[in-house]
Amino acid sequence: MSEQPASQPTNKWIYVVRAVRPDLLQTGPTETEMATLGRHGAYLEELKARGVLVFVGRTLTTGPETFGLAVVEAADEARARALVDADPVVSEGLMRAELHPFFIAGMRALG
Repeated sequence: MSEQPASQPTNKWIYVVRAVRPDLLQTGPTETEMATLGRHGAYLEELKARGVLVFVGRTLTTGPETFGLAVVEAADEARARALVDADPVVSEGLMRAELHPFFIAGMRALG
């Protein structure tokens, strides 16, 4: 595995999302929340089709510790932040997001 100094620029960004309503997965989404989640899925598919999305997933827990994450490619933090802010779960207030520069230190071949 290679190492990247913290000061070296990156084009990979990780964003972590957590539900604003902690019991979302325990009680189930409302109709409005379900519609937002549908737009979120479509948005991620769009990022994937554009070659921006590296990978996406979520924990399989259902409590307040649950989170989802996406790794995206963007030239700089402003562009990465724009991707996060355009995600319907963020822009519609269903989830709050954290953005961090990210370095993939190693990965097995997929397939």
